[in-house]
Amino acid sequence: MTTNGDIGGLDASGKIIKMEVDYSATCDEKLPLWKSWAAQGKIQEAIDQLLALEKQTRTGADMVSTSRILVTVVQIYFEAKNWSALNDHIVVLSKRRSQLKQAVVKMVQECYTYVDKTPDKETKIKLIETLRTITEGKIYVEVERARLTHILAKIREEEGNVAEAAKIIQELQVETYGSMDKREKVELILEQMRLCLAIKDYVRTQIISKKINTKFFEDENTQELKEKFYRLMIAVDQHNGQYLSVCRHFRALGTAGGPEALIGSVVFLILAPYDNEQADLTHRVNEDKELDKLPDYKELLRLFINPEIIRWNTLCSSYEKMLRATPYFDASDDKGQERWNDLKNRVVEHNIRIMSMYYTRITLKRMSELLGLSETETEEALSQLVVSAVVKAKIDRPAGVVHFSLNMDASDRLNEWSNNLNTLMQLVNKTTHLINKEECVHKHLLATAE
Repeated sequence: MTTNGDIGGLDASGKIIKMEVDYSATCDEKLPLWKSWAAQGKIQEAIDQLLALEKQTRTGADMVSTSRILVTVVQIYFEAKNWSALNDHIVVLSKRRSQLKQAVVKMVQECYTYVDKTPDKETKIKLIETLRTITEGKIYVEVERARLTHILAKIREEEGNVAEAAKIIQELQVETYGSMDKREKVELILEQMRLCLAIKDYVRTQIISKKINTKFFEDENTQELKEKFYRLMIAVDQHNGQYLSVCRHFRALGTAGGPEALIGSVVFLILAPYDNEQADLTHRVNEDKELDKLPDYKELLRLFINPEIIRWNTLCSSYEKMLRATPYFDASDDKGQERWNDLKNRVVEHNIRIMSMYYTRITLKRMSELLGLSETETEEALSQLVVSAVVKAKIDRPAGVVHFSLNMDASDRLNEWSNNLNTLMQLVNKTTHLINKEECVHKHLLATAE
């Protein structure tokens, strides 16, 4: 044994301690001997000797030797197939006074390799639970704990207890793990999303999805994870009725999604309520060369671009069979029927917008005939578009006339122009301020780096 004051380790509290005595020579000599004792059936004698030496190495802050001893103890019990004693000694060794962190890490890493070598599921679960117990709240074994938790969640899922599996894996806050590889983090977060979605916890799935930065998927080696992420997001936003978001998710899949993704992007784009973003995306999708391979869907999209009234009956006769064949308009599904009703509403909204372009005023009766709705339904649909500022109109109910072109005097037009200009200047000022702020931060970072 030699004295060395330069090498040491961390105790259980995280305090740095220097090694006082080097026991490496003793370990080189004794560990093979005691392992041979264990192989001959003298397991208890070997363990007694190992624990006695472990106390000396731990007290002397010899991290390397302590790690070797802890690993040797668990190896002996593993080779003897004494799983009960293995679990007991894992707990005992990890809780010893001033136990060195690195030694615990080595022991946990060794025991992790035994999980797949257990003789049955009960033994496997017991070992996993033991390791999860001793790693709880310890940052230095957070990666091993995350992997063990994932294994346990998969076991519960295979048993059919999906709710328990989701609860187990939600314990992990993997986005905070500094020692875990970024890809592994994303894989675990996707598993959390998948299991939450399996128990129809859409709100939690949406919250968990925010932990993934989509820039991660720009790497070519992440395409499999990218597809999994966006398919999960499609399922979530479909349930929430966020049609424009679903369209964007389908487009994010790119060519990897194939024709299915392109069909999905067109379907949910025409289902999305009209606004500037929806209109802009409609034109961009229409210019996509890949859409030329699906002429029926391209023509369907053009109906909503062309400034012409769409006859609902004509649309149904041309496209209902094609759309009903997709999983999005399944007549036997409540969501599918809801989307079909939304499609009809989008057609009505499109037609009202087109009328506002060509008419300054029109009778409510004539408007109802063009829309194929009752006067009450027409009035309700028009009111919704006025409230959402898609069209500007007033209804003279006694006369039964709709005025699309609202008469504005010179003063009102000047006020509107003034307000619009004021809004624009506020945006310019805010943008300038943010640019200056970014420049200052960048200069500060450069100065700090130098």
